[in-house]
Amino acid sequence: GDWDFWTDWKDRRLWVTVVPIVAVTFPAAVQACLWGRYRLPWGATICVLGLLLGEWVNRYFNFWGWTYFPANFVFPSQLIPSAIILDVVLLLSNSFTFTAVAGAMGWGLIFYPSNWPVIAPLHVPVEYNGMMMTLADLQGYHYVRTGTPEYIRMVEIGTLRTFGKDVAP
Repeated sequence: GDWDFWTDWKDRRLWVTVVPIVAVTFPAAVQACLWGRYRLPWGATICVLGLLLGEWVNRYFNFWGWTYFPANFVFPSQLIPSAIILDVVLLLSNSFTFTAVAGAMGWGLIFYPSNWPVIAPLHVPVEYNGMMMTLADLQGYHYVRTGTPEYIRMVEIGTLRTFGKDVAP
């Protein structure tokens, strides 16, 4: 969804929970097919590589080619470490049930730490016109998206981070 498109929506609460839960479905299905029929333990990794290739093609042609959004504003999430963990758990356990429990938990737990090196520079605080905000929020102000109303981008008032009252846990 939108949490994976825009860096100013990759917030510290909902992006880390929604994206891994939604993203595990296709790699798990491909992994089950390849393991069940051919005993190939790299189904999730191959699926994620194909997904990331398609997402980068989409980001380049649609976001950069048509609307000139910078690539560091619309990059896809890192899913390769999560897929490798899912495949390794299946390879070592040889059990779909254990992989569904432990592998999916590993998928979700490694998601945020594997994305942090890419996201960290965008969470640097900057001062802009007397307001303190992150670099990602500043990008949201300067690269206006036509489908997003202005009130959603209001820092600390209308972003998705305000559902829990405060910005940082």
